[in-house]
Amino acid sequence: MRRYGLRDDQWDRIKGLLPGREGHVGGTATDNRLFVEALLYRYRAGIPWRDLPARFGDWKNIHRRLRRCCESGVTERIFRYLAAGHDNEYMMIDSAIVRAHQHSAGALKKGARNQAIGRSRGGLSTKIHAICDALGNPVEINITPGQDADISQAEPMLENIDPDAFLADKAYDADRLTDKLTECGITPVISHKRNRMTRRETDFALYRERNLVERFFNKLKQFHAIATRYDKMKSTFLAAVQFVSVIILLN
Repeated sequence: MRRYGLRDDQWDRIKGLLPGREGHVGGTATDNRLFVEALLYRYRAGIPWRDLPARFGDWKNIHRRLRRCCESGVTERIFRYLAAGHDNEYMMIDSAIVRAHQHSAGALKKGARNQAIGRSRGGLSTKIHAICDALGNPVEINITPGQDADISQAEPMLENIDPDAFLADKAYDADRLTDKLTECGITPVISHKRNRMTRRETDFALYRERNLVERFFNKLKQFHAIATRYDKMKSTFLAAVQFVSVIILLN
């Protein structure tokens, strides 16, 4: 893959999923591919929106169009379409904290709206939660404030998946989660906390495969505007993580 662009075969896989394409209801976009590559450039390089190269057009229009995609769920639909062919043999969950730049704070609040920015020991931060399949491809993505516990998103993210086994580190070692997995016919492969009195039988040979989700986060953080959050709105940053996940899935 070109560092700041898509190959023709990659573009062919997603071009029919974007609004504004020819024959689609509504206005036809001038160049959908240019818009996608503008997003790829911005999130890979981590630059401010106004510093986008002139060849992509007016940065305000690109950002405005991204916000429309966030509100209409376009990025999530594309992500779920590509993730639908996941491997169900086993899946694994983990989370990673990213620093939230000071420019990401200060979004206008409507009521008690949560923008998924919290305070942890390192300052302002956001936590990315991900479930990957046996091939290391992302299947479920969510974000929360940085101080939220890893296990807080495990049960909600399990609703749409059904693997044979579920791998997780000791941060997810809780009876409530393992009981739910067992009820669903999913084998828990979860490392024990040090203070656990009753130990479960755990397949540690399979547990070693959990490195795949760590590799996914490594790929994700190669995009500078993901490794550091600059977006103010939760929906924008979540869409950004989903967009980068789409780029990873296209490889």
